[in-house]
Amino acid sequence: MEHKKNTRLFFIWITSLTATLGSLFFSEILKYVPCNLCWYQRACMYPIVILSAIAVAKKNANLAKYILFFSGIGLIISIYHYSITKFPKLEITSICGRHSCNSNTFDIAGFINIPLLSFLSFIIIFIWSINISRERGEVRI
Repeated sequence: MEHKKNTRLFFIWITSLTATLGSLFFSEILKYVPCNLCWYQRACMYPIVILSAIAVAKKNANLAKYILFFSGIGLIISIYHYSITKFPKLEITSICGRHSCNSNTFDIAGFINIPLLSFLSFIIIFIWSINISRERGEVRI
């Protein structure tokens, strides 16, 4: 059972590291200006990289509940972010700041964009964190 938890923690780390490096690639290499919602999602993703790296190195799943917390908040933000890119009338205020989320700077096949990639990363991490926390008896679903 511990091997499964360690494997899940490793995949959480790989997913969060890929998402972090991807966000830095888009902003630092491709020079896409992150909107405010992108920054909020980064603020949730970056700690997950550190927490999951520590959990993998120490082979300790105690940090899964904190990863679950950060991924849950990031997941909610990414759902809203993706929604307003597809349905601009859902945007309550100009929450994206000076850079519009509707500018479609990165769009593949009409629906794959940066907020969707963020959502996919957070949902993967969230599900694996729930599984680890359930096995540890910390979460009941």
